[in-house]
Amino acid sequence: MPEPAAETDPDGVDHGWVLQTTFVVTIVIGAPIVAALSLGQSLPTWTARATFAIRVGAVIWFLTAIGVFTYERRSHT
Repeated sequence: MPEPAAETDPDGVDHGWVLQTTFVVTIVIGAPIVAALSLGQSLPTWTARATFAIRVGAVIWFLTAIGVFTYERRSHT
């Protein structure tokens, strides 16, 4: 079996785990938050619904990613 060509360890953070965890947490927790926030909005068309979900979902995704990255970074220090 050949030896690996190179290994990287950027800041000790497993970026694959961060990406996968962000995806799962955003779907599990973020989807109900977007649905709950949409109850108070007037969203008459599919375009309005999709635009709302993208705007709110992007904020939730970003906050989740920052939280997961921070957790992973602190757990390895």
